[in-house]
Amino acid sequence: LGMQQIHVGQEMIGKISAAGQLMQCSASLDVLFLVDGSYSIGKGSFERSKHFAGKLCDALDIQTDRVRVGMIQFSSTPHLEFPLDSYLTKQEVKERIKRTVFRGGSTETGQALKYILQKGFPGGRNSSVPEVLIIISDGKSQGSTAMPAMQVKERHITVFAVGIKFPRWEELHVLASEPPERHLLFAGDADDAANGLYSTLSDPVCTATAPGCKVESHPCERRTLETVKEVAGTYVCWKGSKQPNAVQASLCPFIRWKRVLIKHPSRCFRTVCPDPCDSQPCQNGGTCVPEGLDRYHCLCLLGYGGDAHCAAKLSLECSVDLLFLVDSSSGVSLEGFLRFKAFLKRFLQAVVGQDSPMSVGVAQYDDDVKIPIELGPHKDPFSLMKSIDALNFSGGGTLTGRALLYIAQHGFRSTPVFADVQDDLPRVVVLLTDSKSQDSVAEAAKYAKDQNLFLIGIGSSFMRAELTTVTGNPQQTIVYSDPQDLFNRMPELQRKICSVGSPEGCQAQSLDLAFAVDASSGVGLENFLRLRHFVRSSCLHFVINRDVTQIALVTYGSRAHTVFALDTHTSNSAVLQAIDQVPFLGDSASAGSALLHVFSDVMTVQRGARPGVNKVVVLLTNGGGMQDAAVPAQQLRHNGILVFVVVVGDVERDMLLRVAGSPTYLVHISSYEDLQYYQGLIIERICEEARSPVNLCKPNPCMNQGVCILGPGSYRCQCHGWEGPHCETRVVRGDSPRSPALPPRSHVQWSPRGLQHFSRALQHSKRQ
Repeated sequence: LGMQQIHVGQEMIGKISAAGQLMQCSASLDVLFLVDGSYSIGKGSFERSKHFAGKLCDALDIQTDRVRVGMIQFSSTPHLEFPLDSYLTKQEVKERIKRTVFRGGSTETGQALKYILQKGFPGGRNSSVPEVLIIISDGKSQGSTAMPAMQVKERHITVFAVGIKFPRWEELHVLASEPPERHLLFAGDADDAANGLYSTLSDPVCTATAPGCKVESHPCERRTLETVKEVAGTYVCWKGSKQPNAVQASLCPFIRWKRVLIKHPSRCFRTVCPDPCDSQPCQNGGTCVPEGLDRYHCLCLLGYGGDAHCAAKLSLECSVDLLFLVDSSSGVSLEGFLRFKAFLKRFLQAVVGQDSPMSVGVAQYDDDVKIPIELGPHKDPFSLMKSIDALNFSGGGTLTGRALLYIAQHGFRSTPVFADVQDDLPRVVVLLTDSKSQDSVAEAAKYAKDQNLFLIGIGSSFMRAELTTVTGNPQQTIVYSDPQDLFNRMPELQRKICSVGSPEGCQAQSLDLAFAVDASSGVGLENFLRLRHFVRSSCLHFVINRDVTQIALVTYGSRAHTVFALDTHTSNSAVLQAIDQVPFLGDSASAGSALLHVFSDVMTVQRGARPGVNKVVVLLTNGGGMQDAAVPAQQLRHNGILVFVVVVGDVERDMLLRVAGSPTYLVHISSYEDLQYYQGLIIERICEEARSPVNLCKPNPCMNQGVCILGPGSYRCQCHGWEGPHCETRVVRGDSPRSPALPPRSHVQWSPRGLQHFSRALQHSKRQ
């Protein structure tokens, strides 16, 4: 229960706590702790009292000629723990407070105060310096405290009464110096109590506050937990009898005891220091982190950090031909068109300059298309901004499909002098629209992409579906929630523009990747085509060749079929063409047989798997036939092959987790339409695995029951009845020539460059 509550916001509570940790007192001062060690406190609260006393010592400059500290523990009788002149360093005092042992007994606060009146401050400087008495108690004294408390204060001793456990504030109020609201504290919140104590001492005893800090008054409430009696009801009771054969009964009250909180409204005085983050210096969603009282630093969002205050950090260091296609139809309204112009200006101001390697153009459309700013280098940002300012709102119909066709045919035309020269720079179209198209965009977008145009769509959230149709990939779509959010998306646009021409996948990390696709009747033809399209678009994110990424595809119903092995295709175009030809099977599903097939017939050296390369299997399914998949999945993981499970539909999660092995490698999607939105996440997880350390002997690269023996940066195969680097050649009697590859016990040294050589050598061995 909160025995004290300051009625301020959480931010102010944080400031009070922070100021309490920064305050210091370096005056000549005698401080005596009078700590309640009675049974009403108990050992637990006594330990908290010790912690509070040690916390206060952190802010005291304890030296012979500065602050001296002593302690008395009281219960039935007072006991001097240590006088003020015993320990003259902060560390010694805190260590001695920690060693103080709880004594127990009754609560005789009055006797303890009389002891101080008789003995003074033991080891103190006899009132030649200010004296501060800090009483830490629950205020439940068994004798009167009013008279001795008044006599102590008459000796000009400053008395702080600090409540602990469930304090009785009325008695502590009597103990504290005037004004009591500045001398009453609660030890339950040590930082707040330290702030309150030093706020009171700062004038005139200590110079505790830092420059710029000030003491403020706040409404607060202190609470006392009391046990009171209340009438709970009545019961029939016997009242005696006046006649021998008669009984007199009556209703008697039934009393019960109840614990209640009694509230004491008050004022609390606390020091608050100016926070360097109060002025909100960090822009663009940056988080201000204070460093002391006058310094701070900003934690900036990705893409912001151009300066210390999180200005937009944009630079198009990629070489592209960039054309903005801006919707100027009546659907976006004049306000929306002006917003797009402002976005264009701010984005291009940040990225265009003398050193910019890109060419920029701007087109606008309604039911017609114009290119007012032809594609070109535009090294002068000022003239480019003037050209953008000159763009006028037209307000016709919204024919986005027609505009895309026009741009694909005329937006990137070479100048007549170089008409016969085709530059190889990626061509990027950024579509800015906030109005549904009145004509079809699908065919126009496909035509544009066939012309090798990279499409990026920007619009508000209700445009998401149409923009995804235009771009063909939700990863190339940017949606914003409100006008300001549009400007916050500039770094995201910069990243998407510069991702053209460089795969977003695993950044040229070597990887053997197999897709196992459910082609059973439970999935159905239409959904199978969606899964096939997902595999196809995922392959676009990888560099496919012998040295970087190899991809295999397995489809399955009741049995699994290898569509193509890891070493079948050595280019992206060949893989994409093969995926387009994959047929639907339409049988019952067995995911277990598919995973077993991947283990024994796909992820093997004989089928093109490369030792020293991470291996991943992506299982795409509707969850049917998963009952037999857990054991083969575990076998794959045991051999160093990650199993990533992508499930569409309503399936029991526990069973899926047994197959995936971890929630990290399970993606559960509600519908096939949503599959595209998870592609980025799935590829990111696959690439994390591609960057992880690899065990050269998992899966076993040795054929024909050979044993893989791991060495430093290498491995060797121990063969029985076979020879060759991977036990691929049978030993024959006589002088038959041996495989020219390597001696039977030779080491195979792994390196990325050596993978292609290894693969070709293996193909040669298989032909032999």
